[in-house]
Amino acid sequence: MTTVKAKRVALYARVSTENQTTDNQLIELRAVAERMGWLVVTEFVDQAISGAKGRDKRPAFDLLLKGATRREFDMVAAWSVDRLGRSLQHLVEFLSEIHSSGVDLYLHQQGINTGTPAGKALFQMCGVFAEFERAMIRERVVSGIARSKVSGTKSGRPHGRPASIENPEPLVRQLRAEGKGMLKIAKELKIGVSTVQRILATP
Repeated sequence: MTTVKAKRVALYARVSTENQTTDNQLIELRAVAERMGWLVVTEFVDQAISGAKGRDKRPAFDLLLKGATRREFDMVAAWSVDRLGRSLQHLVEFLSEIHSSGVDLYLHQQGINTGTPAGKALFQMCGVFAEFERAMIRERVVSGIARSKVSGTKSGRPHGRPASIENPEPLVRQLRAEGKGMLKIAKELKIGVSTVQRILATP
């Protein structure tokens, strides 16, 4: 008689502040694993870390991805999609990385399991929307920069302060995700470095 091998699962939990706890997230995920017959092999927890921060600023998240690459587990389970990241682009990048190693994803609040046909289809749709999101953000960046140059005179010399971008936050986060430094972001968007620092420091 052939025995079915239990799916090895890694749990990931995250909270943004010291006043919050990951206990409830982990309790629910452990209960799901027990109901589904999954074997929880490890748990990764990022405490008081914003989901907007990159992999290098989230040590447990970084270890999770390294573990997926080494196939130390078959699935990653998280309480909600926003525990993994704050943008569709980052989620799709995460999914692509773990899927390339043959690791699936379960999101409890959204009821998504990429190990099922429906979950795989949803993952493919997410990729399309993420590409659309990147294109829209890039278009806003280009449009914002163009507007900031409109204040020049016919001779090309600036006339007063250049027009500012109304809401620079998504543009700042996008450029930061592309690896650009704060000084370069401030220069490109024609905003103060302190504004860039304030936006990036906010969860």
